[in-house]
Amino acid sequence: MRLSQAASVVLGLSQSEDGRRPVAVVAKDPRISGDFLSAAIEAGLSASGVDVKDAGTLPTPAAAFLVGDLGADFGVMISASHNPAPDNGIKFLARGGKKLDDSLEDAIEACLQMEPPRPTGGAVGRVSRFADAEDRYVIHLLQTLPNRLDGLKVVLDCAHGAASGCSPEVFNAAGAEVVVIGAEPDGVNINDGYGSTHLEKLQAAVVEHGADLGIAHDGDADRCLAVDHEGTVIDGDQIMAIMALALKEQGKLKDDVLVATVMSNLGLKLAMEANGITIRETGVGDRYVLEEMNAGGYSLGGEQSGHVIFSEYATTGDGVLTGLQLAARVKASGKSLKELAQVLTVLPQVLINVRGVDKAAVHDSAEVMAAVAVSEERLGSTGRVLLRPSGTEPVVRVMVEAGSQEQARSEAELLAAAVLQHLAL
Repeated sequence: MRLSQAASVVLGLSQSEDGRRPVAVVAKDPRISGDFLSAAIEAGLSASGVDVKDAGTLPTPAAAFLVGDLGADFGVMISASHNPAPDNGIKFLARGGKKLDDSLEDAIEACLQMEPPRPTGGAVGRVSRFADAEDRYVIHLLQTLPNRLDGLKVVLDCAHGAASGCSPEVFNAAGAEVVVIGAEPDGVNINDGYGSTHLEKLQAAVVEHGADLGIAHDGDADRCLAVDHEGTVIDGDQIMAIMALALKEQGKLKDDVLVATVMSNLGLKLAMEANGITIRETGVGDRYVLEEMNAGGYSLGGEQSGHVIFSEYATTGDGVLTGLQLAARVKASGKSLKELAQVLTVLPQVLINVRGVDKAAVHDSAEVMAAVAVSEERLGSTGRVLLRPSGTEPVVRVMVEAGSQEQARSEAELLAAAVLQHLAL
């Protein structure tokens, strides 16, 4: 409750200089804890003089869209994304449905130490049910379609999550023949054996039903992974490659640039260069992708994990939108998803977590950097090395890509040994 009151000061009250009560959109994924968390948040907001539009259970990107669509002052999304049901979290969205920048997060934290506003009478906020929230989002998604999906058979895995209602609805409305799995949320089964972190059931269902492709969301549907007609996984890098070429063909890829993180496969960079597209690399995390996209006005960006951002239509990663655009590309091209994905040759990648080391010194160690240089020389232009300190624990992540799985494994193990030898705590 105190957190929502602090947010109301920073995101709402400070922006309402015309005397009106600020407005916030509140949504949640179907975790059982979302009900009492949303009740507490809405109580804190209304007690602080904020009018609350309760959008119910919706994907995170739907909440972001509705903040902008309504002209609300801010939004609150209650979700732990791809994590299991016992976890939950609170995400604030700024005006326009954008993610908060660091300065706003710091301001909210500072306000937690202050006495919250205590309006009375007519200044107290109201809470109302946002009855057509899902309909607005579905209509928005359908309006982004370059072509219908008639004749396409799609399996949707909704992870028993927030997209369990809207994703099947929008694919059906777009004309696809839809098979749905993982769309019976009961509050405790979100992400449990289904969704983008558990693709086995989707792979089996696509093959069993003879579908053209499968689409998997996570709990709050801000990401999308896919499966081709043979049951092979298509990851975020491959989805970005397919959609970058589609947007370039349509003249919609701003400056022929694709934004991706340093964890994207080298194969993506090589494939894009071969097709006249430049990769802009960022740090790991969709917030850094968004920052780069906003700075350059770029059209498309994302992560290997399936966070894909179409800036023309969304302010954040949107798994339903991504799946819809990918299916539309399959339909329009007349090719299978497998054929489209062949634009990118995924290089073998090995990731080793080296624990119990001084992660802050990884790039300052002459011995470790010398080992990296030797490895990079052996790999040449068809491989790369990335050493990345963990943000939360004493771990250095050693990632190597190479022309073969054996070489990637060998180089990664040599580098992991060097990190442990020279940086052990």
